[in-house]
Amino acid sequence: MLRCGLELRTVVALTVVLVAATGLAVRHYVAGRPHTVAVPAALPSLAPAHSSAPRPSLTIDIAGKVAHPGLRKLPPGSRVADALAAAGGSLPGADTTSLNLARPLTDGEQLLVGQPPPADTATSGSAGIGTGTGTGAGATPLSLNSATAPQLDALPGVGPVLAQHIIDYRTEHGGFTTLQQLRQVPGIGDRKFSSLKSLVHL
Repeated sequence: MLRCGLELRTVVALTVVLVAATGLAVRHYVAGRPHTVAVPAALPSLAPAHSSAPRPSLTIDIAGKVAHPGLRKLPPGSRVADALAAAGGSLPGADTTSLNLARPLTDGEQLLVGQPPPADTATSGSAGIGTGTGTGAGATPLSLNSATAPQLDALPGVGPVLAQHIIDYRTEHGGFTTLQQLRQVPGIGDRKFSSLKSLVHL
């Protein structure tokens, strides 16, 4: 009887050990299996988008025979026709044939519509310039290489900004050698050049 009891306890103990071992083995197997891990969605980039800086608007002084003369702000790339439209168009009878409506505008430019050019502001006896340097009919043409900014400003449709462009070009290139070089000055198109070439010389 004692032998049988010992054998029964032994069997029970072995059974418990086997069950425990089996449980550990199952747990180890489950823990060792690969698990699917959720990947978080990519965060949006915080870097600012590369965008070209907006170009500044153009401020144009529109004077003469237009419905609404004065300063106008126009978008970059505007042309003379856009400035004329912004001023309400030319008045009836105004002569606009000297205007190149397709010419691109430059910031600070003065657009004179249907009026004769202003009187020459040069004083009598100025150095290098004769007293007859007006811009009217029969006036002595201006020298591109010695005219002052006010004298160039007085030319038809030039204005202070374009006059400064002419002087800047003259300074940068050491003077004009041909009248055709006027075409290389910003703001001077074919029609502007045609209206100026008889009023200037080298």
